[in-house]
Amino acid sequence: MPLMRSWVASANDAGCDFPLNNLPYGVFSTDPQDARCGVAIGDQVLDLAAVEAAGLIALSDAPVFDLPYWNDVMDLGPEAWAALRALLKDMLKEASPDQAQLAPFLVPLSEVRLHLPFVVSEFTDFYASRHHATNVGTMFRGAENALPPNWLHMPIGYNGRASTVVISGTQVRRPCGQIKPPEADAPRFAPTEKLDIELELGAVVGVSSPMGTRLSVAEAEAMIFGYVLLNDWSARDIQAWEYQPLGPFQAKAFATSISPWIVTAEALAPFRAAAPDPDVPLLPHLQAPGPLLYDIDLSVLMAPEGGAAEVIARTNYAELTYGAAQQLAHHATSGCAMNAGDLLGSGTISGAAPDARGSLLELTWNGTEPLTLKDGTERRFVEDGDMLTLTGHAAGDGYRVGFGACAGQILPALEP
Repeated sequence: MPLMRSWVASANDAGCDFPLNNLPYGVFSTDPQDARCGVAIGDQVLDLAAVEAAGLIALSDAPVFDLPYWNDVMDLGPEAWAALRALLKDMLKEASPDQAQLAPFLVPLSEVRLHLPFVVSEFTDFYASRHHATNVGTMFRGAENALPPNWLHMPIGYNGRASTVVISGTQVRRPCGQIKPPEADAPRFAPTEKLDIELELGAVVGVSSPMGTRLSVAEAEAMIFGYVLLNDWSARDIQAWEYQPLGPFQAKAFATSISPWIVTAEALAPFRAAAPDPDVPLLPHLQAPGPLLYDIDLSVLMAPEGGAAEVIARTNYAELTYGAAQQLAHHATSGCAMNAGDLLGSGTISGAAPDARGSLLELTWNGTEPLTLKDGTERRFVEDGDMLTLTGHAAGDGYRVGFGACAGQILPALEP
């Protein structure tokens, strides 16, 4: 699909994250007390609350855009989602007769504050990258036992904390917790010394399902409203002590950062990619009806405090084994109710090459092979003052569908 040209000139630039082909959804404010829904187009945001108030858009009998979240739009369902996107493309396309009416409702992105784009109902994190799972398993259990036996049969996940999902740009305080080195007789309470990032993509569930029902993979895919970049910050030393037998807890509960724009599943549809054939046949409820992944290039940038940002890892969303629709279908297999606003983390996305690993745990092999930045600084894990930024985009014919940045800077721990 070629670039769709818009009367918003900046949207036609080849390096722009937000062309007409994209139209991602976010929440913005120019006054802290007046957050409302908008759509990014070029270097502008279209104020949908104002457009709705002017009578140019009406998705529902009640206003849905004058709110600081997209959940009410999600509740309208996939037909309304498709209708909104079609209307916006028509209104913003080059030579649209709506240009004169819409132009006053554009606000420069440089002048707005961005907020969480939806109310996060629940957060579940998965473990769906074979390269990541193999690397971590090899590190701690040896190559012969790298993958747990259930990994080839289902997407492994755990329930995280929705309460600490934060928008890009939010500073994250180094957590404290119980740490027990292998040589110690007992744990101590201290700030984590192995603070890490996890490069992920988050799927935003837009439709609820009742308790006691199951979902096919096709039904689950139709329920996904869109995607965000996601960094599930991790304290590896706290995790190593606490995770047996019930999995991560405080090591991942302190912060999860997401990017501010929800890139719709429809915008990503031209970039579909298939996962590798499974080693063993999946059970029928997890079999893919078609390609479930997307060709999205992903990067991690690190900037020491006061220093320049540089890329430390590059990978692709298509490196996953299980797509978001399979994760959602698996989540509902027991009859678990799913809610509009649920956030599903893909799990760390790593590729086969050493510089395609989506966590510092892998990039430095648990700190034994430190990274050397361009200024000579070494990093085994994230240090206080470091800024970590995730970026991602799918490349089209003369355009890109981008997510914006997912960034966070680390503050020192509070005294134990």
